[in-house]
Amino acid sequence: MTNRLAQETSPYLLQHKDNPVDWWPWGPEALQAAKDLDRPILLSIGYSACHWCHVMERESFEDDATARVMNDHFVCIKVDREERPDLDAVYMEAVQTMTGQGGWPMTVFLTPDGIPFYGGTYFPPEDRYGMPSFTKLLTAIAELWRDRRDQAVEQGTRLLGHIGGFASLAPSNDPISGSLLEDAARSFTMTFDAEWGGFGDAPKFPQPMTLDLLMRLAHRGVAEVDGMVERTLDAMAAGGIFDQIAGGFARYSVDREWVVPHFEKMLYDNAQLLRSYARSYQGTGKEQHRRVAEATATWMLTEMRDPSGGFWSALDADSEGVEGKFYVWDFDELTEVTGKDAEVAAAHWGATRGGNFEGKNILVYAREPEDQQAIERARAKLLERRATRIRPGTDDKVLTAWNGLAASCLAEAGSILDRPGWIEAAAAAMDHVLTEMRVDDRLMRSYRMVDGRADVRHLAFAEDYAFVLEACLTLYSTTTEHRWLQEARWAADAAIKLFLDELRGGFLTTGTDAEQLVTRSKDLIDNAVPAANSVFALELQKLSLITSDGTYEQHAIGIMRLMKNAMERSPGAFGHLLSAVDLYLGDPLEIVIIGDPAGPDTQAMRDAVRTTYVPHKVVIVTEAGGVDLPLVRDRAMVDGRATTYICHRGVCNAPLTDPASVATALRG
Repeated sequence: MTNRLAQETSPYLLQHKDNPVDWWPWGPEALQAAKDLDRPILLSIGYSACHWCHVMERESFEDDATARVMNDHFVCIKVDREERPDLDAVYMEAVQTMTGQGGWPMTVFLTPDGIPFYGGTYFPPEDRYGMPSFTKLLTAIAELWRDRRDQAVEQGTRLLGHIGGFASLAPSNDPISGSLLEDAARSFTMTFDAEWGGFGDAPKFPQPMTLDLLMRLAHRGVAEVDGMVERTLDAMAAGGIFDQIAGGFARYSVDREWVVPHFEKMLYDNAQLLRSYARSYQGTGKEQHRRVAEATATWMLTEMRDPSGGFWSALDADSEGVEGKFYVWDFDELTEVTGKDAEVAAAHWGATRGGNFEGKNILVYAREPEDQQAIERARAKLLERRATRIRPGTDDKVLTAWNGLAASCLAEAGSILDRPGWIEAAAAAMDHVLTEMRVDDRLMRSYRMVDGRADVRHLAFAEDYAFVLEACLTLYSTTTEHRWLQEARWAADAAIKLFLDELRGGFLTTGTDAEQLVTRSKDLIDNAVPAANSVFALELQKLSLITSDGTYEQHAIGIMRLMKNAMERSPGAFGHLLSAVDLYLGDPLEIVIIGDPAGPDTQAMRDAVRTTYVPHKVVIVTEAGGVDLPLVRDRAMVDGRATTYICHRGVCNAPLTDPASVATALRG
């Protein structure tokens, strides 16, 4: 017997369709059922690649006795946090307010009106870890609702008054100054792991937004951050967090040496790290960083691409119910597969008979290969053998926001590394989003093919519009196609209409046309993915530079003013927003190349730009009069040759017709 989740399209929800729990998806029917039955709601939020979500399902949601308690006393609702980040944000803040911590699976108890009154994360089937068993908790909550309901409602009402704080923040009147960046550099210096790279101790996350900010600060000449990015990128590339066989990065490392990963692979991590490695190569010329970028892009394009052109969301950490089983190697199997190349392969990837993970081997870059051809033969054989194993589950839903991020990163990296196929793939992903996931001029959140039919669900959120804006601006600079600028302006204007908080500044998570939750949140903190407001703060400035429309910049400044005090207190939570501050405080370049976009002399100019690391820039490539932009008006080719104008806030230097002179000017 299946439950109501069998009618859903989310892979995470479908994982629970055969549970004996009488699950509902979130919606008005479930909320009405709670009112009609006069029961509290048990809200469970997770995502498909979440290891502890799988554990709690096996221990509790698949258990008939536990399910009976859930079904008898609650209306049980399952939510995929990736489909509904609005619900996740509201109720995660509630859980963090109650317990001081959060995570997934998230378990929250609500009144029938959706007001949270108790919650936590994972609960075990028996008393352990200092936590009550899940059934004991269920019984206690059911008794509370039956015997002391007023107490639960009062607790929920008080709690509701303490959440949504970020949405009500008032902007600072103080100027946005360079001290924000100076303080951030000092903070990162204090937490930097000089031996193994990265920040803090285990578990250790890649933090690509911090790395990108540090590259910007190094470009500014901030001496304190010298070497941090290169050391971190080198260490991650050598560790087990990077799939040495097929490319791509796992979510995080459980140790400070980057050896043992939490094996799930997320689209958003890999997209950002692809861009970080490409930018580092652009700045340093380090070949290893180019190779890692290429391997990561190859993984995205071969393992994560939907037939529609979009990108899937994640690969699970588990296969056959065991975390990491797909990726690790028994020493005897590795030597048998690699044959005559076994000794060289084992030395290169650090494989030993005792292993480095529960008696098996997570492959690392232990030493330079003695014979590169032997390593390539061994890699091909190991990939072939690994393909015969049972693969981790793939979350094959296509999310608008994550596809915008992936397209932006892929297009920029493709430009830096001169890989036009990557740019074409990025354009295809955004064509899919803007064609299949835009309904009646409104972006939608999620797409998935079900039985040969496209299923598009949920109104898109602020982050979806933010990343579409970013992707379109990146594609505009990398393809020179004017349609991408038109789409960027559409995304920005639609976001301002739907999400802008005109009173305090910044963008609310849900649109004016969306379901009204118990509170309306703002996505302001950079977590695994840049916050919607951080993306808007950066990209609206770029759009303003390209179009000379200062309204866009004013909205970006409003976001930075809103979060100024928070950035001062906790710079580590605002890596992407601080990059927006860096652009605002910098002397951004408006690079205008006038010439035939397909002509060889224009391409030479574009090559000079793409191979030079300049974080504060926008690029326009067009024939004279090809687009109606103030920066292009009255700009012409000189002596019939492609000509570059390097401008600052609309004021341009003397035109340049020699690519070498352009590169020199960009390097300062």
